[in-house]
Amino acid sequence: MRRLAMLSLVLFLTAAFTSPSLAAATEGEKLQASQLVDRGISYLTAAQADDGSFSKQVGPGITALVAAAILENGRSPSDPVVAKALKYVESHVQPDGGIYAKGSKYKNYETSLAIRAFAAANEASKDGRYDELLKRATTFVKEIQWDGGEGHDESSMYYGGAGYGGHARPDLSNTAFLADALESVGTGPDDPAVQRMLVFISRCQNLESEHNQTKFPPLNPDGGFYYTVAAG
Repeated sequence: MRRLAMLSLVLFLTAAFTSPSLAAATEGEKLQASQLVDRGISYLTAAQADDGSFSKQVGPGITALVAAAILENGRSPSDPVVAKALKYVESHVQPDGGIYAKGSKYKNYETSLAIRAFAAANEASKDGRYDELLKRATTFVKEIQWDGGEGHDESSMYYGGAGYGGHARPDLSNTAFLADALESVGTGPDDPAVQRMLVFISRCQNLESEHNQTKFPPLNPDGGFYYTVAAG
């Protein structure tokens, strides 16, 4: 329950000052939002372990998400909570450039969240301290995206998607984490990895179009999305 509460809070923080409606809010509403964020960060501060982690039993992903949420709400990389969290996540940098716990089955998920955290730290610090780390991590998540390198060309339902990173089938959730990570480091829509993702995402939608000629859209043509079409 504590982890669920923490996740709910972090998701609130990641959206708190990025909502389009906030720009039109009154000063009183902005102050109220700021106070809510401060209380949320105070809760997270008290929940941080001595080694800088949050819910370390599930790997570095939650810690990275907390660090990103706090940074994206105006705190500095030198903030004690943020600095400890980033140091903990950085301790999971692997020789292949990925950022995940040893033996993890969730390499894409963990690395993608770490990319968002370190990209936010870079933006806040303005000194490019994580440039090399981010370059290697970005290369890693692109390389484990399903494509020809894994024996799946564009005709495959796996093509363009991202899975957890243990070569399980791709899904929309992990692909969204990958998209978020690439966007955070300034990857544009014409990047080959993004173009591959669009193929997979289009095929997951219940919408028959030139982008989706699979058997699935006619079954339920409501415009919604399947978790994955790679499972048949």
